[in-house]
Amino acid sequence: MFNTILGIPAHPLLIHAAVIFIPLLIVGAIVYAAWPPFHGRIGWAVLALAIVAPFSALFAKLSGQDLRNRLIARHEVSVKGLAQITQHNSYGNHTFWWTIGLGVATLLVLGYYWRLSQAAPAPAGDATATSTAGAAAAPAAFRIGATVVTLVLGAIVGYYVLKTGDTGAHIVWTGL
Repeated sequence: MFNTILGIPAHPLLIHAAVIFIPLLIVGAIVYAAWPPFHGRIGWAVLALAIVAPFSALFAKLSGQDLRNRLIARHEVSVKGLAQITQHNSYGNHTFWWTIGLGVATLLVLGYYWRLSQAAPAPAGDATATSTAGAAAAPAAFRIGATVVTLVLGAIVGYYVLKTGDTGAHIVWTGL
């Protein structure tokens, strides 16, 4: 399914979505959790990233597994190369699962603030005031907790994205 796109291996093409959307999710989730005044400006973008980033990680993971299987079936990989691919695959799996975790945490934070914004009265004619009023009603403990959780998850996801990309680049540039 994720083997080729127009005759080109799909993995090198699909990883670009993960390389773009996952770091954007990290930044967006942290900014959204830490700075309530930005809620009205970036809420929809963060919502979209919380959904798109895990799917981009999934597509990168599945296409990588297909590429690995194809290389093994064609005997185009050495024992050393297979070890490198296995390490890269391991980092990719961690990236996928931690990105799901960050996406879910981000959706929970978004949902919590959205519920607060629906309960908080907003001045007439101010589109961002509803979101800001809801954020102001959030307990400080929640704001701090949400920020810490997104920072920690963001750091873990960022680490695995970097390790996955680094091992993949070494495979490409040093050969199998």
